[in-house]
Amino acid sequence: SSGSRDDALRDKRIQILSRGLPKQKPIEGVKQVVVMASGKGGVGKSTTAVNIALALAANDSTKEVGLLDADIYGPSIPKMMNLKGNPELTPKNLMRPLKNYGISCMSMGFLIEETAPVVWRGLMVMSAVEKLLRQVDWGQLDYLVIDMPPGTGDVQLSVSQNIPIAGAVIISTPQDVALLDARKGAEMFRKVHVPVLGLVQNMSVFQCPKCKHETHIFGADGVRDLAKTLGLDVLGDVPLHVTIRETCDTGKPVVISQPQSDA
Repeated sequence: SSGSRDDALRDKRIQILSRGLPKQKPIEGVKQVVVMASGKGGVGKSTTAVNIALALAANDSTKEVGLLDADIYGPSIPKMMNLKGNPELTPKNLMRPLKNYGISCMSMGFLIEETAPVVWRGLMVMSAVEKLLRQVDWGQLDYLVIDMPPGTGDVQLSVSQNIPIAGAVIISTPQDVALLDARKGAEMFRKVHVPVLGLVQNMSVFQCPKCKHETHIFGADGVRDLAKTLGLDVLGDVPLHVTIRETCDTGKPVVISQPQSDA
């Protein structure tokens, strides 16, 4: 029948398309992988990734949490997690993550000089991503939080297609320009069959510390509107607060240094 012929053609097409994709292989010792992504840079993605990793560990002390900085060109996790130095190698020639606040961390920033720019073409970047994914001894982790670079390019696709991902979190400010790119990010994950867990609205409102007047610097509720359009949840609404910025810049993220604060 024409119905079964159509089904056979569709199955054949899927088979042909999947030939060019790498086989997904779990990271040894890692139970769940959650990626933090944004379409646009500068929306507080790394800050959110660091604080979410710390919150996962604080929420359940029996869970082991790791943090992988997949932003090859602009690694910021070492500074935010107050870590320096080169990873040691195991007898199997795997890199041992550096650890602080109970979180195992790996970043390109541990492998290059702090001030050295990464002036690399695509193939070298992909090789570095492969190393960070496959040549790290994470031990046993319940959660690995991956801080993705901004955008929807090679690194995002490579990570999404090489390892099974439990879900992606999209971080954006409420600004229209950021929302355009956040939407592209969400659509990219859907195309590669990674579940989008929801959106985080960051830098949503600024409260004057003196008069307490609230200003929506980047607009109000833009991420909420986008979430409705995409049929997704808003997981959190984070204000633009000097404490959040200062604590990350000094390597003492707000979740660990001021756990009782509103932020």
